[in-house]
Amino acid sequence: MTAHYFHPHCKTTKKSFTTGRISTAILFSLGTSLLSTLLPATSVAQEDTRTVNSTPTSPTSNKAHHFASEDIFNLEYVSEARVSPDKKQVVYVRRSNDIMSDSTRSNIWLASVDGSKHRPLLSSKHNFYSPRWSPDGKRLAYLSNEEGKPQLYVRWMDTGQTALVTNVTSSPSSITWSPDGKHIAFTMSVDAEEKPLKVNMPKKPKGANWSPSFEYITKARYQADGRGVLEPAYTHIFVVPSQGGTARQLTSGDYHHRGSLSFSHDGAKIYFSANRSSNWEYEPIEADIYTVDMQGHIEQLTSFKGREASPIVSPNGKYVAYERRSDDKVMYKNTYLYVMKADGTEHKNLTETIDNAVSNFVWKDSKNIYFQQSVRGLAQVDSVSLSGKVTNMASGLGGTTLGRPYVFATYHAAGDVIAYTKGATNRPADLYVTSDDERQLTSLNEDVLGHKTLGEVKEIVYTSSIDEEEIQGWYILPPDYDSSKTYPLILEIHGGPNLAYGPVFTAELQRMAAEGYVVFYDNHRGSTGYGERFALLLQGKYSSKYDFADHMSGVDALIEKGIADPEKLYITGGSAGGIASAYAIGLTDRFKAAVVAKPVINWLSKVLTADSGLYQIPFQFPGKPWDNVEHYWKRSPLSLVGNVTTPTMLITGVNDKRTPMSETEQFYQALKIQKVDTVLVKVPESSHGIAAKPSRMIGKVENILAWFKKYSGADETTTPDAP
Repeated sequence: MTAHYFHPHCKTTKKSFTTGRISTAILFSLGTSLLSTLLPATSVAQEDTRTVNSTPTSPTSNKAHHFASEDIFNLEYVSEARVSPDKKQVVYVRRSNDIMSDSTRSNIWLASVDGSKHRPLLSSKHNFYSPRWSPDGKRLAYLSNEEGKPQLYVRWMDTGQTALVTNVTSSPSSITWSPDGKHIAFTMSVDAEEKPLKVNMPKKPKGANWSPSFEYITKARYQADGRGVLEPAYTHIFVVPSQGGTARQLTSGDYHHRGSLSFSHDGAKIYFSANRSSNWEYEPIEADIYTVDMQGHIEQLTSFKGREASPIVSPNGKYVAYERRSDDKVMYKNTYLYVMKADGTEHKNLTETIDNAVSNFVWKDSKNIYFQQSVRGLAQVDSVSLSGKVTNMASGLGGTTLGRPYVFATYHAAGDVIAYTKGATNRPADLYVTSDDERQLTSLNEDVLGHKTLGEVKEIVYTSSIDEEEIQGWYILPPDYDSSKTYPLILEIHGGPNLAYGPVFTAELQRMAAEGYVVFYDNHRGSTGYGERFALLLQGKYSSKYDFADHMSGVDALIEKGIADPEKLYITGGSAGGIASAYAIGLTDRFKAAVVAKPVINWLSKVLTADSGLYQIPFQFPGKPWDNVEHYWKRSPLSLVGNVTTPTMLITGVNDKRTPMSETEQFYQALKIQKVDTVLVKVPESSHGIAAKPSRMIGKVENILAWFKKYSGADETTTPDAP
């Protein structure tokens, strides 16, 4: 095939762990581990490659031992952990897939820090999540849907007795113990009465069956992905006795009081963040820090431009750590860890030397604070002293997304004991702890993946052809890779674009590799974990020839290495990756087929119909769409549709409010008018997260594989049903 480009607009690790498929309280253990410790991603020479993990021990490779779609139902991972106050135990949330209900379940397990004990604590067909130790470690608060709607519960750890603490109509969130253990604070949505217009209607006769009443929308942000049209409601702070009783609402007004809560040292006040200005709807990142006392009196402590959020009080009560971001009207800014005195004075930036966003703060003691950041494809935990000295504590975190290899991880700490999620390229997230050394406490997927031959993941660092910018990427080789052959290649582009992929387990991409593809993914310019400058390289340029060059330079590097077949290239991506995929096929015909998932096709329509327009208009674009039509249009894949010849599958959830179905339908109709071979796959009952249910993840990747197979030249045997 002749390729054409179009020009649009001229430490030591100890392993003491548990493995096995768990049902209720049944535990299977294994005495050895095949897990490898992840190597932190580091800069290498141009177009250099390295193996990120060793191929796991397995039987003689053949397709029967490759990763299959049904294996997705059997995967488990650790999503959250909490260290007990005495630093001897860890509770963690264990997520697993249920093939019968097509859902993901969350159960709570208990493990000793030394690895000697491990058992299910709350495990059934219901979901249990957000565990929080009481200050004395004798009780555990958590959320569960045991009673139907999510409620707050407390469990006595010595007896196993459990009490239902709330009976509320909305789901509690951000649960936090008071220092004396007598109360628990939480946030909850409270319905608001809004009658925007008085309309005189005739009285309905008794027994009459009239059509439903009209719906009235008055808010600027009136919809949210996964929730649809929002009912009038505001999030407020509540406090309830920890042994049960009536929950008291502490905040009021037409404002949202979301995010983490932290009690003052004496328990008299709660620190929180909110935007309580009259213009809050039009200030999507603005937030200040406040306190509210038990009588509902509110005091504002910060008033900087931008966002101050996630306040957490030091153990001695003298300081408050918080997150701060400037109000610069750009799509990405680093967040920093600040501390102030408890009265809101004397603010100090402790992480000004760190060129990445930091988050998730935990006081080690009253002089040091833990925080999390992502660096070159992996997350890590660091600590910083009040004088600003930064020390790395744990590296290689990740693995909390099963589908695609996003750099997502969690951790918690008590004193010098840190518990965190960490996986490998061949395993989803397990539970690790560290103090003096690192210890692996679980190996949840050994029974599923231990006998599978997975694709080997290698790192590649290269320079972009457009301006020599260094780009980091990875590629997954087919399980039975033969270096004497070249292979068809799938380019898979991440979303965001201010997110990042890394060398972590990915069920979707491993499935592609299992079918004989080399799967390439990169952290193109705009990705996070490479500094603020790099993240802002796509400001006003997404998508464009710049990120396109980043991707294609990586593809060409793999062709030059004799790994990828230049005549068998395929492209796919979701969300921002869907935008980039749609834009790319308007710039080149090098790809034999494309799958564009949940894309933006026309920015002029997207920002006025999606749930994120109030943020994207001021922060991503140089002004309102009607004042900058040409700019919005140039960034839209629809502007290039006249160039497209690549056979294209489009796949989007019918309830998507982030990148609405109308975007996908515009591209579908335009491609049909251009007589491009195209199919539109609508995912029923799905919002932006089209792979949220196990069968949806399977359906998504199997449709991608079926579409690529159709244009591979191979005989087509079976085509999976659309998800």
